[in-house]
Amino acid sequence: MGTQPRGAEVWHGSEGGIAALTPVPWQAGTGGLVSGDVSPGGNSCKPRTSVRPQVRTERAGRSRKRARPDVGDAPPPCPRSGDFQLGKPWHPKERSTGGSVKDFPGFDASQDAEALYNAMKGFGSDKEAILDLITSRSNKQRVEICQAYKSLYGKDLIADLKYELTGKFERLIVSLMRPPAYSDAKEIKDAIAGIGTDEKCLIEILASRTNQEIHDLVAAYKDAYERDLEADIVGDTSGHFKKMLVVLLQGTREEDDVVSEDLVEQDAKDLLEAGELKWGTDEAQFIYILGRRSKQHLRLVFDEYLKISGKPIERSIRGELSGDFEKLMLAVVKCIRSTAEYFAERLYKAMKGLGTRDNTLIRIMVSRSEIDMLDIREVFRTKYEKSLYNMIKEDTSGEYKKALLKLCGGDDDAAGEFFPEAAQVAYRMWELSAVAKVELRGTVQPAGGFNDDGDAQVLRKAMKGLGTDEGAIIEVVTKRSNTQRQQILKAYKAHYGRDLMADLKSELSGSLAKLILGLMLTPAQYDAKQLRKAVEGAGTDESVLIEIMATRNNQEIAAINKAYQEAYHKRLEDDLSSDTSGHFKRILVSLALGNRDEGPENLTQAHEDAKVVAETLKLADVSSNDSSDSLETRFLSILCTRSYPHLRRVFQEFIKMTNHDVEHAIRKRMSGDVRDAFLAIVRSVKNKPAFFADKLYKSMKGAGTDERTLTRIMISRSEIDLLNIRGEFVDLFDKSLHHMIEKDTSGDYRKALLVLCGGED
Repeated sequence: MGTQPRGAEVWHGSEGGIAALTPVPWQAGTGGLVSGDVSPGGNSCKPRTSVRPQVRTERAGRSRKRARPDVGDAPPPCPRSGDFQLGKPWHPKERSTGGSVKDFPGFDASQDAEALYNAMKGFGSDKEAILDLITSRSNKQRVEICQAYKSLYGKDLIADLKYELTGKFERLIVSLMRPPAYSDAKEIKDAIAGIGTDEKCLIEILASRTNQEIHDLVAAYKDAYERDLEADIVGDTSGHFKKMLVVLLQGTREEDDVVSEDLVEQDAKDLLEAGELKWGTDEAQFIYILGRRSKQHLRLVFDEYLKISGKPIERSIRGELSGDFEKLMLAVVKCIRSTAEYFAERLYKAMKGLGTRDNTLIRIMVSRSEIDMLDIREVFRTKYEKSLYNMIKEDTSGEYKKALLKLCGGDDDAAGEFFPEAAQVAYRMWELSAVAKVELRGTVQPAGGFNDDGDAQVLRKAMKGLGTDEGAIIEVVTKRSNTQRQQILKAYKAHYGRDLMADLKSELSGSLAKLILGLMLTPAQYDAKQLRKAVEGAGTDESVLIEIMATRNNQEIAAINKAYQEAYHKRLEDDLSSDTSGHFKRILVSLALGNRDEGPENLTQAHEDAKVVAETLKLADVSSNDSSDSLETRFLSILCTRSYPHLRRVFQEFIKMTNHDVEHAIRKRMSGDVRDAFLAIVRSVKNKPAFFADKLYKSMKGAGTDERTLTRIMISRSEIDLLNIRGEFVDLFDKSLHHMIEKDTSGDYRKALLVLCGGED
């Protein structure tokens, strides 16, 4: 074959891809609560044949109970309503939806080699022809094209491509020409070469690859660079980060389908004792369990950990570990839960904000194009409410953009389908919501050694004479419980014959005044006041009505009704009725009655309720004889009066019936205030602290701050679940609530908010 030119690359062997499965789109819904047109048979899923790995729980010499296999990387089946038993776990079939690139039909390596040669011949090159051809061939076919090109022209195709192309487009095309293992080897070599190390690249590759892919990578690295990969990584990293990378490099993660319930419980307990319950952290225990156990086993361990600790394993890792080791372990956990979800998040972060992390974007689009790009696309759209295709289109340009879009394979916003992987992720979230025993904790606790008369004197002194000591006021008001504040109000009146609220109102101003005065009201009085402001005057603040009415429990609703009547001499229900209309009014009035059931789930009833939800959202296979109005009334009653545990079961049964998540279905098929109200209920049922974390984030992101929302939530949740909200905030947005408040507010208002926040995570 002659001498290899400069820039030539040599490798042995190649890997093929997985054929894509394209879901059938469904049509959108009609009438009443639901907008658009729908045909009765709205389920988009086609039957799929697959063998689910057998799950047993017997180990040699020991008797085991049967452990529940959990939802994992694979998309779920598309069962009809009669295909499952009530109360039984739903077992998705272990297969991926597939890649966006597959073998090109009628492939001819010599013909393609000639086409590429002609595209690069003469002055300039036909980049469009190059990208069209290379992005539509599988990696196995590209390797054959390289060989045919060498045979026909005695030249190295990759060297010629490097010569003809430039920039990001060249990097993308050349990466596509390498076999996957050699592409990974090149990425890792670049990550550790020279001064500094690209730890994010090492984490992404080693945390996400299968045992076989790791073995192929190690061999390819040795073949391409005549060096030992483990030795190079050991020489370039340190500490626990290095140890975990070495464990992953062995490619020895358990792959059997035998799950021991006893071992699941023991591993969860060992992780808890190695972190949360230990002074310091036993990192070796985390490395051993997370580095060796099978994916199926670890998913169950994570569920068990949530049950016994009250928090997800990710939150414990953030609290117990640090630096690159923390990032690596979080990546491992994310890949165990869902590799597609991990890569969807990586792609989103690569393109959001100013600038694009092109190396990350190229690496993922190339490495996943024949494995699980369709899964990544569907999770991306579900999680970020926009398609991967559109984000690439907005964030890149030129031939580089065209090539990336070809690898992406399609625009999911063009169709309305909800893909299996997204349904699988949604089902897992409802499972976790149902099993979690989370202790709700506020950040404001009753002050020790409390002296109401002493606090009253401090406040009077802070407001007496010229000027106001805002710091003293903040110190007292934000560090006392609401019950203690009510006692201070009485002591102030008794001691000075003055109204503390009136004095505070005259001395403070702006956002700080609203925050301090809000804290001095009882929770019911504060909510009643916010509701009154939302309905009085011109226009209605529907978002406030939704936030309060959809998230308060029966006791809180009863107290709000009483406080509203006392303060405004009107019934809350009457004001809601006069200021709203249609289905939105019916929802608010139903919630204002405070009649939500507080009992456990009823499996039989949950199945029937799920059918009503499916029929109302136009996703049922068989339509009932109920009228549209009757269905809508039952739907509204289910969401507004069923208990939270029962609704969690309803929404799981809904996914089994339709292969859709109820939140996504409501978002797509409803509109306006009705949609927002139902979404608030569903999200509160799923995870109320996460609902409030999302609202807090949106109140501060971008230009300007929605101080009304920020103040309202910080006041109303400070003694209920603000500590939980903080945890969800970090999980969702990779930044702390404390940090965002510090960055987005100022002055005494900021000081008071940070005290309520209670600490930096």
